[in-house]
Amino acid sequence: MFLKRISLLNKDNVDFTQYPFTIPAIESFDELELTRNITFFVGENGSGKSTLLEAIAEKCDFNTAGGGRNNTYDVHASNSVLGDYIRLSWMPKITNGFFMRAESFYHFATHIDELQKDGADAYRSYGGRSLHEQSHGESFFSLFQNRFNGRAIYLLDEPEAALSPQRQLAFLRILHDLTVKEGCQFIIATHSPILLGYPEASILSFDDGKIEEIDYEQTDHYQITKYFLDHREKFLKEILKEEPES
Repeated sequence: MFLKRISLLNKDNVDFTQYPFTIPAIESFDELELTRNITFFVGENGSGKSTLLEAIAEKCDFNTAGGGRNNTYDVHASNSVLGDYIRLSWMPKITNGFFMRAESFYHFATHIDELQKDGADAYRSYGGRSLHEQSHGESFFSLFQNRFNGRAIYLLDEPEAALSPQRQLAFLRILHDLTVKEGCQFIIATHSPILLGYPEASILSFDDGKIEEIDYEQTDHYQITKYFLDHREKFLKEILKEEPES
């Protein structure tokens, strides 16, 4: 592990009436200890998990639109407000890594195409061809298999977005190899009950107005998915029933 702690600075100067401190989990945030090589951020949409992940990316000097330290391009509204208020504690400090945002990955792929046109061998780190010439899921896997390597920190925002269940299982193997064999660290914001099942990972929930560690079986992702699979007909009958006319 490299990144050990995330701390909020200058809390006395924070305006809690302004975003992102209007998000309950961010408002109550003070300090977060990272204890495992793989940390998952979970929570409902808008709970603050991507907001904190983006702030970490900014403090790592990664492009907050997606990429590493050397990927310079602009995407509207990709700057982090929270990044100005946090401090990262390292042991040791590293500079290698990558921030992957599923929602802006198209723009990153275009950035790589432009680098290739300018004469750089940019495709070499992404499977040897344009990410735009691959399916969405294939392009994600090209990133994971070719760009990621040892002694680095990787910040992933919903990497499952383009991955089939089978590909998500294959991604678990990539996580294992990169953490166990190459010493990488991952912080991953996800909704996937498959990815969350990775053994010995730390799961931090952003629900209920605070950030706290929970067990896999405590996540809504596990409980709702299991209940649906075990009681599919009952579940669907309940949520699809006709509402009485008023």
